Amino acid sequence: MKLYRCRQGVVAEHAGCVYRLNASSWDELVAREDLHDYLQRMIRETKPAEAGVSDDVSDDVPRDVLPPIGSQEVWAAGVTYYRSRNARMEESKGAGGGDFYDRVYQAARPELFIKASAHRVVGPDAKVAIRDDASWSVPEPELTLFVTPGGKIVGYTIGNDMSSRDIEGENPLYLPQAKVYDRSCALGPCLLVQDDPLPATTEILLEIRRGSAVVFSGATTLKEMKRKPEELVRYLYRNNSFPRGCFLLTGTGVVPPDSFTLKPGDEIRITIPPIGILVNAVG
Repeated sequence: MKLYRCRQGVVAEHAGCVYRLNASSWDELVAREDLHDYLQRMIRETKPAEAGVSDDVSDDVPRDVLPPIGSQEVWAAGVTYYRSRNARMEESKGAGGGDFYDRVYQAARPELFIKASAHRVVGPDAKVAIRDDASWSVPEPELTLFVTPGGKIVGYTIGNDMSSRDIEGENPLYLPQAKVYDRSCALGPCLLVQDDPLPATTEILLEIRRGSAVVFSGATTLKEMKRKPEELVRYLYRNNSFPRGCFLLTGTGVVPPDSFTLKPGDEIRITIPPIGILVNAVG
């Protein structure tokens, strides 16, 4: 089922029906270890919304959708795809840091870093930002896990890990500045809640439009990931606690060519078919 955080409350979409859930807070709801089963019970006890009676539901998709995050932190894993390894090595070779990325790709311990606090995250149809001191910026489309306080993966969403490649490439120690800034992360449009993990054949598609033209498109699948989501979560939760759960971006396998950089007004469309489409403009 799909869970939406809206201005009018929490909305669930399941089996072609839309339900407005009586949830006290987003944080308390999604942090449940039994989230899938709990939502199933809530839906059984809730009458579906009638088509056309609500201003916040249209064609089974809620309007005024907010990012599916309350007070959680957003973390990210780096260099989990071979394509990402190559891109990081290329961008940083002039600074002598290229070898670091090959080492972490081969190492047992993954690269993990904090990406955003909730106020730096935007949702569907909101604007993501490029740094004004960066000259080479790209989106990074990523499957994003939602993990409970107990370390259980209970949901999935789409993430856009906006990155300033020239800043990170100048020196790997500049990674926090290249990655963490206001509106540097987009999540949405919903939280896909299911017990079974997504199959390795799941696609991640990126399309960037400039005006009426598609200036870049690319795709990958989860089978290209070197590390399993569960492995990333185990490392993240070592000596770390998340009282309301957390989001974990799992890395990107789609990287635009080195000649490409985002410009204000570009539209970024990231599709992961089981979840939906996350659309953001640059501004």
